[in-house]
Amino acid sequence: MKLTIPSISILSLLAQANAFSSSPAFVPSKVASDSSTTLYASRNKKKIISRAKWAQSRGMTSGVAEEAASVGLMTNDHGLEYVKLVNGDSSADIYLLGGVVTSYVKDAVEYIAVRPDAKMDGSKPISGGLSHCWPQFGPGEIQQHGFARNVNWTVTSQTDTSVVLQLLPSDYTKEMWDKDFECTFTVTLEDDQLVTKMNVDNKQESESFDFQAALHSYFTVSSLENLGISGSFKGKEFLNKMVGEGEMQTEERETITISEEYDRVYKGVNDPVLNDSGTGKKLSVVNTAGWEDTVLWNPYGDEGMGYNNFVCVESVKFDPVTLEAGASWVGDMALKPSDL
Repeated sequence: MKLTIPSISILSLLAQANAFSSSPAFVPSKVASDSSTTLYASRNKKKIISRAKWAQSRGMTSGVAEEAASVGLMTNDHGLEYVKLVNGDSSADIYLLGGVVTSYVKDAVEYIAVRPDAKMDGSKPISGGLSHCWPQFGPGEIQQHGFARNVNWTVTSQTDTSVVLQLLPSDYTKEMWDKDFECTFTVTLEDDQLVTKMNVDNKQESESFDFQAALHSYFTVSSLENLGISGSFKGKEFLNKMVGEGEMQTEERETITISEEYDRVYKGVNDPVLNDSGTGKKLSVVNTAGWEDTVLWNPYGDEGMGYNNFVCVESVKFDPVTLEAGASWVGDMALKPSDL
């Protein structure tokens, strides 16, 4: 089926969109057992054994081996596989289901949120982290938010500080979107930031295809009353989807605060900074390629979702990308923590 996303106004494109709703057509995903994943698991085990032997030969404690074992391919209590990256005092977790980053810790501070009602057993997409919405954002001709968050990605390369995940067409994806593509998502844990790169390649012989993309990113906050979101918001038009069927408004504030339910689309804003007076930290969302727009979302008042301890500040490409055969699209986003 051809996914057609016409270039229309933001109001008509998004008025019915719900930036949060889960896909009604989700098929529970099995735990990944891909040969490539198995290969990297085996390599990681060999690395752990090698480090442990090196430590023992020098009379070091078993803590060195335990530390080595905390890097690489892991399995959670429900059988879902994820990759743990470590770089000094920083760490990150990336789940193969959905290719989603669920944790970024630096200096003992967690910056990425996973909702308390999230399912971590593969029965539905993970509610939290840097969640992929591709090749569609919101509702449309295929299921809500596309399929990238619903399926297992494959590890193609891995070090202690970086991992590359790959998504290719499958029978499941072809049933709703019969296109030949390759997506890769690279996560690199640098000394002072977490760097991500999303690549979309059109592998078709002659046909172009259209898509939208977003990182539906959940970030931790000590409390919403302590949060201010700065950036180039003032004077920009935004779609407030909480008013009627959606209403275009103009932002008058330099710093955004949240004291009600939020679902707002800011086109042309891609430099948000989360300032948390409760932790004394700020987190800059540095979008340097591809991601042109920002969505702010919070289910204010919903205790079950843990509304008071997270905010979604999403890196988005709303206007449809028409990707010609053989061409590529790149979305670069980094998370850079610092003190207030």
